[in-house]
Amino acid sequence: MQVVILCGGRGSRLGPETEIRPKPMVQIGERPILWHIMRYYAHFGHTDFILCLGYKGEIIKNYFLNFEVLQNDVTLELGKPGTVSYQSNHDARGWKLTLADTGLDTYTGARVKRVERYIEGDDFLLTYGDGLSSVDLARLVDFHRSHGRIATVTAVHPPARFGELQIDDGCVTRFSEKPQTSAGMINGGFFVFSRKIFEYLSDDETSALEHKPMVRLAGEEQLMAYEHPGFWQCVDTVRELDVLRGLWAGGEAPWKVW
Repeated sequence: MQVVILCGGRGSRLGPETEIRPKPMVQIGERPILWHIMRYYAHFGHTDFILCLGYKGEIIKNYFLNFEVLQNDVTLELGKPGTVSYQSNHDARGWKLTLADTGLDTYTGARVKRVERYIEGDDFLLTYGDGLSSVDLARLVDFHRSHGRIATVTAVHPPARFGELQIDDGCVTRFSEKPQTSAGMINGGFFVFSRKIFEYLSDDETSALEHKPMVRLAGEEQLMAYEHPGFWQCVDTVRELDVLRGLWAGGEAPWKVW
């Protein structure tokens, strides 16, 4: 299935991190978060990507246009164009990318609408370019196909901002430092859509996927939730970015399933 990734936001709450690059290009380890997301989808066999570009989209274009040179050993003979060969050292072989400029300040719904012409199948995957998870994408797709509705959203427990306490008669019986909270579920991205979703979207740049389209789908009972109780973390703040960097550096990244 094709994978649409929303990569156009400014990420202003990350401060200096996004002054010179779009948020999906902020690095975790030696690679941008966008690569981590794509590598996760590729693990489940989804390697046809449509990137909805906006703010500093040229940086994402340049990254992938030069990907082979940057990620491989290169053999060439100077003065002889066409003699360049690559010793494939990277793990992105076979990925197909469509890099689509969807506007500088375009909202999410309009960004998706503007890549409609690139969607080839009856269903496609979609996520945000700033969130990682351990959701089982194979089960997510199976769930979507089993219910026959237009849309599936992955419902997740947001990470707690503070340590969670379990208390029995005044005695703390369990202390968890910033776990996934046990109360409530939120939109975690990692959507699956029938192409009928485009009937709910507008090309108007102020059209947000999370507003009228989702409200309408819910009202028509065309929106289903795949509940994922495991790891999920978005990157809205430097503190959240540090959490992901720490997990990766410590070899404990739940999304590293490859």
